[in-house]
Amino acid sequence: MTNATKHFLTIDNGGTNTKVIIVDQDGRQLSVSSFPTDAIERRPGFREVNPGQMWRDIGKAVKAALESAGLDGSQIDGVVPVGHGKGLYVLGKDGKPFMDGILSSDSRAADLANEFESRVAEIYPISHQHVMVMQFPVLLRWLKDNEPEQYARIGHVLSNKDFIRHFLTGEILEERGDASGNNLVNLETGEYDGRLFDFFGIPEMLECMPKLVSATDRCGSITAEAAANTGLAEGTPVYAGLFDIDACALATGVLSDDIFSITAGTWNINVFPSKTMAPLDGGCMNSVFPTGNTLVEASSPTSAGNLDYVLRMMTADGSKAASYDELGAMLERTDAKYTDVLFFPFLYGSNVNLDAEGAFIGLRSSSERDQLLRAVYEGVVFAHRHHVEQLLRVLGHKPKAIRISGGVCNSDPWVQMFADVLNLPVETVAVTELGGLGGAMCAAVGSGLYGSFQEAFGNMSKLAKRFEPHADQTAVYDRKFEAYEALLTALDGGWAALRDMQNSLER
Repeated sequence: MTNATKHFLTIDNGGTNTKVIIVDQDGRQLSVSSFPTDAIERRPGFREVNPGQMWRDIGKAVKAALESAGLDGSQIDGVVPVGHGKGLYVLGKDGKPFMDGILSSDSRAADLANEFESRVAEIYPISHQHVMVMQFPVLLRWLKDNEPEQYARIGHVLSNKDFIRHFLTGEILEERGDASGNNLVNLETGEYDGRLFDFFGIPEMLECMPKLVSATDRCGSITAEAAANTGLAEGTPVYAGLFDIDACALATGVLSDDIFSITAGTWNINVFPSKTMAPLDGGCMNSVFPTGNTLVEASSPTSAGNLDYVLRMMTADGSKAASYDELGAMLERTDAKYTDVLFFPFLYGSNVNLDAEGAFIGLRSSSERDQLLRAVYEGVVFAHRHHVEQLLRVLGHKPKAIRISGGVCNSDPWVQMFADVLNLPVETVAVTELGGLGGAMCAAVGSGLYGSFQEAFGNMSKLAKRFEPHADQTAVYDRKFEAYEALLTALDGGWAALRDMQNSLER
């Protein structure tokens, strides 16, 4: 019997960056290695990634993380893939990749999604999901209609992290939480339902869906080929893994409806675990959570990724207009009254209308750069508030606190802005890479080291800071948010005209 410390390695593949994180059994973060997710944009609205390049980059990052932690592959006790939800990754009938993966920020199928969402009441009692532009069945139908040759070659359909696990183990399996968030699973039975495939007009894809597994299930081991690419030891256990939303919620201890989880990164994600499902008119999504509860979710690609883009756009050469230290100092010396400009953070998609686009409103000749930048920060938080209010309508009461994760946690003033805009305490946890910690917790539970996620959280995570709302700032933000929502309502009938104009110019 050995009492050696256990080490767990998570491959966290996000839409903006991919990270490899090594965490020990006590939640200590030993190393992080990262690289930008190399998105390919061959046409407007298309965001894809080359699977071969992704696998090569992951291999380099795993080796770098092992070296940084001072470990060799034999000292890793479990590997867990964590990935962005939705999007689409497929294998051919021979079990090999043949086309680029589709990221969750892809918007090519917006018109199809609108069409299906107009009829969502037909399937909501089965999947308890609204239709989103980046879900499996919407993208599969788009391929069927627009790239039939590629569609005909599909043999297996996978989520992002299940695709990565295939590279690690050679196994072809789909984790139930991801599948349930993609409008293909009956939430009452937890299994695929042919009626959903029929609804989307892709009945032939039912036979391409892999066996469903649970997040903590062991799903094979590191193969010799994967060992050569990554430096991990052949035979190392690999666990099913998690949708990144689930990983962050678990890492922050969001295990009941007393606390909401917010992830502010590429995506604007707001969730809470529930014993019941959100109704159709709540506008929320429901999916399987690893604890056995339902995860109620309100989300959209309207979060912190907008800031990076705006910073690059403000310079002629595409470099950032200001460092994050400068921006942090600007936030510290200004307050809610500093800017009267509003920003719609819809550069990668919207949470109000699939045709909506990003915009500054309220620009004047006297507007200064920093006022625009602060408006971007505020606009991102307003987009989160829009979703949090959806969750509040479902739950019926406020939570005790919000636990926040994502890139926003690198900026205390921005986290304080969340507390002020939401008028709720906001808490952070000590570990910076929460997807990595959530993945490690999954391996720790799957291996039997801890008996539950509650026990894993108690041993592997701890709270770092708590931000209380400031009443004077909240009052100002309430006025701004009222204007933000009113303008969105006023524009609702005009976005389609904008899309029609854009489409005419593309031709």
